[in-house]
Amino acid sequence: MNKAFLIGNLTRDPELRTLPSGVSVCTFSIAVNRKFVNQQGVREADFLNIVAWRQLGETCARYLTKGRKVGVTGSIQTRSYDAQDGSKRYVTEIVADDVEFLSSVQDNSQARQNDVPPPPEPMGFTPQANGGFTEVEDDELPF
Repeated sequence: MNKAFLIGNLTRDPELRTLPSGVSVCTFSIAVNRKFVNQQGVREADFLNIVAWRQLGETCARYLTKGRKVGVTGSIQTRSYDAQDGSKRYVTEIVADDVEFLSSVQDNSQARQNDVPPPPEPMGFTPQANGGFTEVEDDELPF
């Protein structure tokens, strides 16, 4: 089984390309903090390349910006190519199946203005003084 679950922050703005076949592909990288600190007391991070295809890639390119926190589910893929100097290069990346946006634009001081609209308020909802709960007698319960 090849499945990766990652949570991290974008290290750069996503780049969207369209292949000659018309398929969209978006690439970005995230920094994922390691669980433990090193000998100097610093928490290190791994920088991982993410590839999102088609509609998922277009959505990522439209709404994500550097610094945003995301959750990525996908598979790890390694590919190779020949560099201009003739050497063989290897690239390991995560091919995203799902990308969850974990921080809002307001949470990110580096985010672009007006990229993501604020979530709508639930219709007819007015918070109660007791934390949003309404007292209900047992006789009033439908079950």
